[in-house]
Parts: sequence; structure tokens; C-alpha cells
Amino acid sequence: MLDGSCKMLVTAVGMRTQWGKLMAVLTDGGDDETPLQTRLNGVANTIGKIGLFFAVLTFIVLSQGIIGQKYLDGLLLSWSGDDVLEILDHFAVAVTIVVVAVPEGLPLAVTLSLAFAMKKMMNDKALVRQLAACETMGSATVICSDKTGTLTTNRMTVVKACICGNTIQVNNPQTPNMSSNFPEVAVETLLESIFNNTSGEVVTNQDGKYQILGTPTETALLEFALLLDGDCKEKQQGSKIVKVEPFNSTKKRMSTILELPGGGYRAHCKGASEIVLAACDKFIDERGCIVPLDDKTSSKLNDIIKAFSSEALRTLCLAYREMEEGFSTQEQIPLQGYTCIGIVGIKDPVRPGVRKSVATCRSAGISVRMITGDNIDTAKAIARECGILTKDGIAIEGAEFREKSAEELHDLIPKMQVLARSSPLDKHTLVKHLRTAFNEVVAVTGDGTNDAPALREADIGLAMGIAGTEVAKESADVVILDDNFSTIVTVAKWGRSVYVNIQKFVQFQLTVNVVALLVNFTSACFTGDAPLTAVQLLWVNMIMDTLGALALATEPPNNNLMKKAPVGRKGKFITNVMWRNIVGQSLYQFAVMWYLQTQGKHLFGLEGYHADIVLNTIIFNTFVFCQVFNEISSREMEDINVLRGMAGNSIFLGVLTGTIFFQFILVQFLGDFANTTPLTQQQWLISILFGFLGMPIAAAIKLIAVEPHEKADTRRTP
Repeated sequence: MLDGSCKMLVTAVGMRTQWGKLMAVLTDGGDDETPLQTRLNGVANTIGKIGLFFAVLTFIVLSQGIIGQKYLDGLLLSWSGDDVLEILDHFAVAVTIVVVAVPEGLPLAVTLSLAFAMKKMMNDKALVRQLAACETMGSATVICSDKTGTLTTNRMTVVKACICGNTIQVNNPQTPNMSSNFPEVAVETLLESIFNNTSGEVVTNQDGKYQILGTPTETALLEFALLLDGDCKEKQQGSKIVKVEPFNSTKKRMSTILELPGGGYRAHCKGASEIVLAACDKFIDERGCIVPLDDKTSSKLNDIIKAFSSEALRTLCLAYREMEEGFSTQEQIPLQGYTCIGIVGIKDPVRPGVRKSVATCRSAGISVRMITGDNIDTAKAIARECGILTKDGIAIEGAEFREKSAEELHDLIPKMQVLARSSPLDKHTLVKHLRTAFNEVVAVTGDGTNDAPALREADIGLAMGIAGTEVAKESADVVILDDNFSTIVTVAKWGRSVYVNIQKFVQFQLTVNVVALLVNFTSACFTGDAPLTAVQLLWVNMIMDTLGALALATEPPNNNLMKKAPVGRKGKFITNVMWRNIVGQSLYQFAVMWYLQTQGKHLFGLEGYHADIVLNTIIFNTFVFCQVFNEISSREMEDINVLRGMAGNSIFLGVLTGTIFFQFILVQFLGDFANTTPLTQQQWLISILFGFLGMPIAAAIKLIAVEPHEKADTRRTP
């Protein structure tokens, strides 16, 4: 890897660059179906085949009477216009059954639910770039999260420092003049290191006050230098920077070569404490003298690093080296032979609500793993503060992780909760192993260019909107606009809501399908006629497809969604709970329809030539109201209280109101078109009552215990 500073001539921008061309290829995905749509194709095909079978069977049963009579009368080849119209009516009913059975509302429900969730997630600080990510996040079983800026606030301050072996609390009111605690030569060297070996900058704003520009870590160090009464301009003008090696995730250090006013060169280095300290063979003692770094002092400094880290502080070591005569700036900056100036402990507070969000994930069956560049002690302390690292969990450094074989990783990963001193390659390896070896659905966060491979490897790539690079954002499925881990949990909740909403719709639709097929088929078998005409079935199809999708697919999420295990990669779409509700409600509705067909005339006192059309209208009206109230019952597949939150769902209420209104118009005023006749007030009330009784029946059915999900994978971290 090459690092450094340079001047660049721009020859192409935007889509003309190699990156732009790559993005064009990656985004040219066509109209690929989402994973849920792919899974629903199997459901749709099965339902369609069943519907086709019943349609053919119904047509045969309805037509066998007239065809059989023609055969007996020897008139099989003699057909009148009325005979043909009767056959065409039977064929229309059969075709309508196919239309009703084929769930063309499924793609609409998926699209509506995804679009609705996408819009709402934007309000919750999550920008969805790939529509499929809405549903995939709902199936996530593992979240691999960065620490800085996601679990923490990314607002860093130096709170402790060890200079010349003397440890102080920064911003302690009892030590207002901190620089007096250390030898002057040590303070001057420290200020020279901080103000020159930095990618940040101290500027003066319009009010004449200092303003610090740079990364949170650089800002914290520069603020510390100003607290030591340092003068940035003086230190930078007193020497000349001739070479810089920027910080990178591999070396975990930044180095600068200064040309001194009196001649000669001096190297300054800062970075991961254990790495920079290991590069030192001398240190500045409490007298300001440079002395050899013996084992005893080295052990003491390492203990200070561990003490800082155990307090969840990010530690940095600062060191310098006087370069030998004859040193050329063309040479590499040396890696050894430094003098330790001091160690600082930087506090990056955990974001409010992170611990609660991690607990929510744990109760939802989602394993959270922290990936960070911090040393292992700092990482463990912060992971415990966030609730990620448990008693039985394992924390491991990237160097050790990389040395593990595939078999060792297979045993390690289920218990591994923290990966410290990690590289982007470590993150990619972990994500790949979780997906391939454990079949987990993995969401991973990232903010840098080097995170792009891991973001693409994961099922759901989550880029940080504030700290993230454009490369990371382009590689991600979702951009977290506030860089907050709690927002990731919100995305997971919306993802689960999408999945559950589609399940609600499918449950509702299958119930309508089953009842419509059974009613028309059994009626054709026993009476030779179908009570639900083609127009009526098409209206039912409108209710259960378009309007049903609009009502049930736009339900907002509730907190109960995060109290269940994730669906995962191999979860069943139509669960035992859904089958219980479908079968129970279908039996009730079919019983009502059959009762009305056989006893309806007696119940309503219907006589004369109008009796049949009145009864069929009552059956049709009752059937529609059964679906209206079943739509309400379908809002919850397991909870008995289906009215919770309904008053605040304007879309759902609008669909119900519109369905009832148009049903009234269809029955009372469109008789010639819909083959209906106006009903009396009593007939309307009884139709509505039969539909309403479906709600307590549905509540009673939910009391029947069934196994809701498949057993969880025991290899997962609890």
C-alpha cells in the first residue's frame, strides 16, 4: 500500500472516471426481483394451479347437466343461442375463479410495503438505496458494527495523559495550569509533535476565537495542546515539514519529518500505543532527561495503556527521533529507535440509547458484533458498556484472527463478539464466513473506501452518512444518515414490518381464495349453480388484491416485532400460525355461506321468483362483510387485540370505508350490472352481523397453540 501527499491533475470526473464506469455496471441491474418476491413466486404458482384445478372442475360440474341432457335427448350437436349463453356463463364463472385464485396482488403488496417502508425510513434517518434492503434487513440475524461514530458519539476529548511517567486528569479544576506538571523540554517536544504531526488545523474564526478543523481524534489532540498553552502558529513556523506518512489501518501510525531551523531533521510519530511504544528504546523521564527505556519502565507504560483502555479510553502514544547526519528525505521514515514523549487517553462517549438498542437486538435474536481498530482492552471496555460483550463472549485481535484456520474460525466465530485492531480485510473475512459457513443474514456497517468489499459481501451494507466516504455510500444498500446504531435497529424493525405485512396480506388473501373456491365449487356440485357471479367475484378480487394490499401492506411497525426470532435465510414464509388462522377463518366463513345457501330462504322468509336473486345478493353481501372484518382480524396474526393502532392508520380506515361504501352502491343501485337486488335494513344488519362474528371467531382461533417458527440455530451467539 502506498501513502503520502501529492498534487493531482484531474483528467476526468463523474461517470467518465473508472469508478463511475464501475458504478454504471453495478447499478445496471435491470428489474431484478427482490428476495421476498422470488420466495412469493412459489406461493403464487401453487395458488394459481389450485385455482385452475377448481375452475376446470367447477366448469365441468356446471356444464355436465346441460351436456348430459343434450346427450340423452340425442341433441348433442344441436345447440340454441340460449344453450350457448348458458355454457358461456359457466365458462365465465370458471375464468373468474382463476382470476380470483391467481394472487396478482402479491407483487403490488410487496411493492407498496417496500415503498411505504422506504419513505418512512427516510424520516427515521435511513436512506434506502436498494429497495430489496428493506425486506432483507428484516431477516438479519447478525449486525457487524463499527465502534467509532456508530456505537460512540465520535466527539473525542483527551481526558487522561501520561507525560514523563506522570499521569494527570485533563480538565481537572485542581490543576488549572497543566503544563507546570511536566518538564519544559517535554512540553515543548509534545507541542511540536501535536501541532506538526497532524492532519488537522487550528484556525481563527471571524470572532477571533480558535476553531479546530480535522478528524475527531486530531481535534482532541489539538484541543489538548491548546490546553497546554501551546501556540500552533509558532510551532509550525519554527520548523518545516518535509515528509509525511499519513495514518492508515495497516501501520496504525502517522509519521512526519521536520527540517529544524538549526539544521538536521527530526521525525515525529503517533499512533496505536502498543505499536508506537514498541518502536521506542528511550523515553523522557520526570526530570526531562532522555534515558533508555528498560523493561521495568516499558512494563509500567504498558500497564498505564491497559489502565486507560480498561476505562474505555482510546490510547495514543507520541514519540520522536533525532535523525542522523546524512539523512535524505528520499529515505523511508524509520520504524524504530524513537523516544517516547507520552501517552494520551481519549474518551469517545457511547451514544445514548445504544445499550438499550443492543438489548433490543438480543431479544430479537439478532447477534451484535463490534469491529474496531482500537486495542483489545479499549474495545472490550466499550463493548461491555454497550452490552455487546457478555460473560461467555470472546474478544480477539485482528492479528490473531487472521492466523486462524477455517476449522478454528468455525469454532471461534459463534462466540466471538469483539474484533479489535482489525483491518478491512478482517471485516470482509468475518462477513463472508458468517454467510457461507453459518448461513447467517449479515448486516455490516462501514464508512471508509476500504470497507467497500465488506459492504458488498454482506446481505445488507450500511454506510455511515456523516463520516462515510462516497465509495462506501455507493457500495451500501442503506445509508444511515445520523451514523447512529439505534437507527440501524429501527431499519431492522421496518424490515420485519415489511415481511410481516406481506404475511398478513397473504393470510387474508388465501382465506378469501379458499372460501370463494369452496363456495362456488360445492354450490355447483349440489345445486348446479354458482351463487357468486363473475362480476361479484371480480369485486371480491378487487377487495382482496388491490385494496387488501393497500390496507395491510402499509401497517407501521410495532415493538412486538423485535421480541421474536428473525426469519433468517431459510424461514418458512407461510407459517403454522398463518395456516391456523387461514383454516379456522375459512371453515367459519364456509359454514356461514353454506348455511345461507341451504337455510337462507327460510331464515329470511323468501318466496317467489325473486327469492333466488335476493338470497344470492345476501350471500354476496355477507361474503364481502366477512372479508371486511377478516381484514381487521388480519392486522395481527397472533395478538387478539387487533384494534390497537388502527385509529391512527388513515390508509387502513380509508380502505375499509371505501369498501363498505362501494359495496352499498353495488348492492342497492347497480343491480343490473352486478346481478344484485336492493336489500332491506334487516337483511343488511344480518349480513353485517355474520361478518362481524368472524372477529371473535378469529380471536378464539388465535388461542389455539401452534409452533410459530422453526427452532433457532444453536450455533448463534445468545
